[in-house]
Amino acid sequence: MKKLVIAGGLVAAVLVLGGGGALADPWEDGMAAYNRGDYVPAMQLFRPLARQGNARAQGLIGAMYRKGQGVAKSSAHAFMWLSMTAARGDGLARAEAQEMSRSMSAAELAQAREMMQTCEVSDYRNCEY
Repeated sequence: MKKLVIAGGLVAAVLVLGGGGALADPWEDGMAAYNRGDYVPAMQLFRPLARQGNARAQGLIGAMYRKGQGVAKSSAHAFMWLSMTAARGDGLARAEAQEMSRSMSAAELAQAREMMQTCEVSDYRNCEY
């Protein structure tokens, strides 16, 4: 009986103290992957957060599209995500989107704005990732 109690206590301690980062939230897990340079898993963790309207995740997705980290490099996608983040008051995203717009063609800007409108109207469910 004493061994059963000790074993149960060890299992509880692992669950409470965290075994392998199991208690981290998706943002923290995504940032850990991003900081390790594991961009594909990071993107997979950030996408659901972006769908939920998380401005930090949306801005980081924009930066990742701009740099081609874990996704194909795309000015239109980067501009879309950075613009949505900027609309939520993020000054850094606003500056990045403005800088990008200077080097984008009219067609690329139109595509990005159309994607952004579709994304926002669908409450982030029909966003091009």
